[in-house]
Amino acid sequence: MKKTLLSLLVLSSVAQSSEYDALLDSSTAIVDQINTGILLVGAGMEYANQGDALSDGTLSTTAHIQEAQVQAYNTALTNFATNYQPYGDVKAVLESKAVAELELMDDAIDTFTEAVVNMSTAIQVAEKVEEASTPDQEAEVQTFVVDNVEVLQIEQETVDTYNQSVDDIETHANNASAYLAVANSEEAVAFLEQGIENANTTAEQTNIFYDANAQWVSMGYPTTRNLTAVFLNGTDGIGLDLYVTETDVLAAGSESEFFQTGPTQLGYSCFMYGTECVEL
Repeated sequence: MKKTLLSLLVLSSVAQSSEYDALLDSSTAIVDQINTGILLVGAGMEYANQGDALSDGTLSTTAHIQEAQVQAYNTALTNFATNYQPYGDVKAVLESKAVAELELMDDAIDTFTEAVVNMSTAIQVAEKVEEASTPDQEAEVQTFVVDNVEVLQIEQETVDTYNQSVDDIETHANNASAYLAVANSEEAVAFLEQGIENANTTAEQTNIFYDANAQWVSMGYPTTRNLTAVFLNGTDGIGLDLYVTETDVLAAGSESEFFQTGPTQLGYSCFMYGTECVEL
């Protein structure tokens, strides 16, 4: 989804730029020809009435407007009238911020995964302890721990990295979800667009951010100190109500591919070595 969003954002940005530039270039080309024509006509009036100069008889063609120039101008005019957004594209800005958060989340997931792999021996130990049901089996677990105690130990630095990565993932996941939710709401986008128009600025010049404490996505302007906010807790007229319980979050996680293919679900040996796998 991140790659798809990024591609669409690039296309949207290019389209906005090309529509403006095409109209500027094509209209300027017409104006240049008209300006040349006015100069030639003015000169002709002066020379004809005074009888003191002649052109070589071919200069008029330099003021001609070509069919291709007319077509380019008319096409640019239509595209500009139909598609150009003078106040920018707030939906694209929101999606761009979501993509940035998804990239940060991906980086944090890489860090998290590396830390989990480094600590996965704890899963191996837990499995052995849980499976031991007789004194002999418990003795075998003790022997295993004695023989491998240094390898089985977990470094505090790894734990710190793990903890920080979990925090980062939750933060970036919430940020991305907030921006996408607003971007996907026609009512929210229209509300923000009106705020941008009222402030006489563009979406690209605003400062849009998600505030977890206020439970909103707010937008600040370079032309005023006012804020426009879309609440995400269902308390405004837009009706975005996104907050879920811990139970909901964990239930969604249990259905994810990330969990289903992880070491706590597959088991240590299956995850690390592809052995002793049990079909779930």
